[in-house]
This record gives sequence, structure tokens and C-alpha cells, in this order.
Amino acid sequence: MRLDNVLSGFVAEPRGRDGLLLAALLTRQAGGRLTVATVQPPARTVPGPARAEESAWRAYLDEQAEATLARARQEVDDLPGGDVDYVVHSHKGSGRGLVELARERGADVVVIGSAAGVSRGRIAVGSTADQLLHASPVPVLLAPRGYADARPEAFERITLAYRRGPGADAAVASAAQAAVRLDVPLRLVTLLVSSGRRVKAEQDMLDRLRDLACADLAAAAEGHRGRLPVEVEVLEGRTVAQALRAASWRTGDLLVCASSSSGPLRRVFLGDTSVKIIRAASRPVMILTRQQ
Repeated sequence: MRLDNVLSGFVAEPRGRDGLLLAALLTRQAGGRLTVATVQPPARTVPGPARAEESAWRAYLDEQAEATLARARQEVDDLPGGDVDYVVHSHKGSGRGLVELARERGADVVVIGSAAGVSRGRIAVGSTADQLLHASPVPVLLAPRGYADARPEAFERITLAYRRGPGADAAVASAAQAAVRLDVPLRLVTLLVSSGRRVKAEQDMLDRLRDLACADLAAAAEGHRGRLPVEVEVLEGRTVAQALRAASWRTGDLLVCASSSSGPLRRVFLGDTSVKIIRAASRPVMILTRQQ
């Protein structure tokens, strides 16, 4: 996974600040370049007398975009000036506009904040994230609500939610590349969800699944231990949220998930488990594109 070109979608709201400061942290630690973008609706071309109103609308949009980017400049003034670009992009949908911009500028990852309507430290998927999480050609990184007010000084570890299957090896390789780039250890975790009932048949099946998960994790980690520290852990619970809470989390953890294997190749496409992980996570979550 490359982290040379980070694209941050910014709005002049707390969620925009959360995503922007997460993007700035990633850019700084990876030694990359940051592009801050605001997506505005297009001004329609209309004939006749309505052109005067169109001109006023265009002026209003330009004024709003400049004010938004000025706010962003204040937030990331500690980054070297030559490593930050500020752009305005027009599109009817903010998420689709960021997808378009990511292609145009060759972004390696797109970063945004959480939608409203969720408690601090959690992530909600709004319309912008939904568009990105079903079409982005590059990984999407989501900041929890309030992240800007409690952000760490640096990333401390990458945790990959691992599940053996198509694309699993590619996901581990991407997470390992990011860990090397950020100079942090890698942790591979498998979530084991059970009913919690003490029926012997279920317990026997759970034991077999646990042994299989441990073997899969060990095999996945083996090829990467030579270049970085790798931990493995099976997390158990009655739900995905409970399983995630069973792990110890550092302030500077970054959680990574693979896309659904049923989605388009080299696109982000959420599966059911990834959706549950995003909703339950208390750290930033990155969704990778689907790989072969």
C-alpha cells in the first residue's frame, strides 16, 4: 500500500476537522503529500435572464469554497507548505466527487470524518462515506467523531481484521506495507462470534474454529515477521462489537479491513462484517480495495 498521496475531503464542520487532522497525521508520519479538497455542487448553465441569478450563485459557491479552504489551512498550518494542496471540485455528490478526484490526482487513500448522529469515538456512515465505500478506487480511511480533540501524537500500531479467503493474502501484504511505512508493528486479529450457549456440539465446533483461526493467523504472519513485529490474536464474543472490545487498544491504533470478495476488483466494497466493524470500532478504520 502506498501512502505518498493522501486526499482529505473537508467540510467546515467538526467532522471535517476530524478527517483532516487524521489525514494530516497520516501524511506527516508517512512522509507523503496531502491534498485537501472541498466538493461543491456544480453551477448550472441556464439561458436568458436567469443567467444573472446563475452568476450570483457561482459567486456564492466560490466564496463558500474559499472560506472552507481557509478554515482548512488554519488546521494544518504545522505541515510544510509545499506538501499541501488545496482544491475545489464540483460534483452533485460529495462522495462521488471525491472518487472522481482520487482518480484525477492519483490519490493513494481518501480520508473523511464520521457522519453526525453517533457518540464520540464512534463512526457513522453517511451519504459521503457510503458513496466512497462502494466505489472508491483507493482505500478509504474514516475518523471517529471527535477524533481531532483526542488525536494521538502518532500512529502506534496497525491492526488488520483477518479472515482467510480470497484476497486475504493481499490484505495482509497491504497492511504490512503500511506498517513498514509508518514504522509501527502489525497485529492480525480474527473475530470469532458465537452464541455463547454451552451446548457440547457448539462448544466442539467453536474449539475447532478457534484452532483453525490460530493456524490461519500464524501462517498469515509468518511471511512478514522478518521485516516488522507481527502479533496475532483471536477475539471472541457474541457479537462483532463484543469481540472487538475483548482486545486491548492503543490510543494510536489504526484498524484495517478488507473489502468484500463479492465486490468489483480494485474498488472498495463493504461486506456485512466490515459494516459491523466500522460501527463498533473506537479507532480510525481503513477499508482496503478488493484485490485478487
